[in-house]
Amino acid sequence: MFKSILALPRAVWLIGLISLVNDSASEMLYPLMPLYLASVLMAGPKALGIIEGIAEATSSIFKLVSGVIVDRTKKAKPWIVLGYSLAGIGRPLIAIANSWLWVLAIRFTDRMGKGLRSSPRDALLAESVNKNQRGITFGLHRSMDNAGAVIGPLLAALFLSLGVPLRDIFLWAVVPAIVTIVLALCIKEPHKEAVPQASKFGWSLEGMPNQFKRYLVVAGIFALANSSDMFLLLRAREAGVPQADIPLLWAAISLITTLFGTPLSALSDQFGRKRFILIAWIAFAFFYIAMGLPGISMFQIFALFGIYGLFKAATEGVEKALVADMAPKGLAGTAFGWFNLVTGLMLFPASFIFGWIYEAITPLYAFLFSGGCALVAFMLMAFWVDRAQSTEW
Repeated sequence: MFKSILALPRAVWLIGLISLVNDSASEMLYPLMPLYLASVLMAGPKALGIIEGIAEATSSIFKLVSGVIVDRTKKAKPWIVLGYSLAGIGRPLIAIANSWLWVLAIRFTDRMGKGLRSSPRDALLAESVNKNQRGITFGLHRSMDNAGAVIGPLLAALFLSLGVPLRDIFLWAVVPAIVTIVLALCIKEPHKEAVPQASKFGWSLEGMPNQFKRYLVVAGIFALANSSDMFLLLRAREAGVPQADIPLLWAAISLITTLFGTPLSALSDQFGRKRFILIAWIAFAFFYIAMGLPGISMFQIFALFGIYGLFKAATEGVEKALVADMAPKGLAGTAFGWFNLVTGLMLFPASFIFGWIYEAITPLYAFLFSGGCALVAFMLMAFWVDRAQSTEW
């Protein structure tokens, strides 16, 4: 497997490095957001749900826009550079925000940047390798992305231990932002084969296989279960995990995802992607239901977060490889755009509903809601999408 990883094209490694540096900045700030909103801006779970829901929905809309445009123009690099630039400019501005509404506006800009770069980047990765290398390619990308998610929280924990104010930590995010933009400018796009005129692409799902359309429905239902990870950190803090250890807890999840993401995704090239997704979704449902139980101990929190890390490792690269497998030739950007749009738009009601139940009723019912949605998605994936594979492909 190591030879296969080293043999991947330069573009795959460069994009992975860009994601590593960018995520170091993003994940340095991510676990601090609930703390910053609560202790500095005096905002609660409802505000957190609104901010994250709108931010992710914005990202999803622009993922479709950029995906369709990259299929039409056959140029991914300009959108990748623009996307990372907007995110890099937005994050440090959180330091001067004086209300959660300003944080919402800044997160909107940050997520718009993510939306503009994600589908072109994923399409570029899919087109840089052969079909039987997609699992390991997306797995490597997600592993390097999550390596940044290890570095970022460790930096946050270091800053907190040194007594650096939360506002100042946000300002430091400008350094990796500059590095990310410089690296993005070095991307060289692979040669693209001419697409037959019969191939169609546009803003609709016309020309997409029925199996892909069914998968979009199922992925949307699962996304309704997958509210912002900030609620998990908030739950851990309420369960007794010290504030200084919250970034370390998040770093541990990312470390697990980094170590297992590439090998698990590579296995999906041989043994099938749906199998990995189904097992991971069951683990997700168990994780969320267990996290909501009252009286949960710190030891149980750390064990459950380990399971969550394995879930992310088994799905992040595999889900994208499955989209690439289903996409018709020349429509990879549009397919990724629709997948990201559907799953991202569902994150708004997911975070909003979860935050409302968490604050207005009880955390237990919020976590049960997410676990229940995951189980519904599992059943549909197993008995609906799979059935379509034998009848419609």
